[in-house]
Amino acid sequence: MKVLRILAAKSGQIVTIRPEQTIREATALLVKHNIGALVVVAEGEEKPLGIVSERDIIRQIAADEACFSDPVETIMTGHVITGTPQDDLYSVAHTMTERRFRHLPIMDEGRLVGIISIGDVLKAQRDAYRGEIDTREVQLQAGEY
Repeated sequence: MKVLRILAAKSGQIVTIRPEQTIREATALLVKHNIGALVVVAEGEEKPLGIVSERDIIRQIAADEACFSDPVETIMTGHVITGTPQDDLYSVAHTMTERRFRHLPIMDEGRLVGIISIGDVLKAQRDAYRGEIDTREVQLQAGEY
């Protein structure tokens, strides 16, 4: 199964933020869209400069309660690992687990086309397994085994 399958099931909207926007604005976007991370991009660009997650914000608040007016670029993760629509879900899940991150921006031909979460990956894998189980149950009932 490929990342493309997850992207097809998600809404086409990609919520991004610019590096100069504030942590308060990032928090508001996360809450408004009920998401866990934002891709940081320069205005008019589609290549990720970074990513900022709920965890990044919480850690910063714990260190400095007055951080809400600080720019996102001060807390974003700058080295962004990205995927492609053709990536295999097993390898994506492995990378996300081993590298300990929960959100993966998806690029296609130099363009940001989506973002997936570890939850998206696990749900897609669960659905695939459920489909296999259902197929086998039907085969068992039909006496094919």
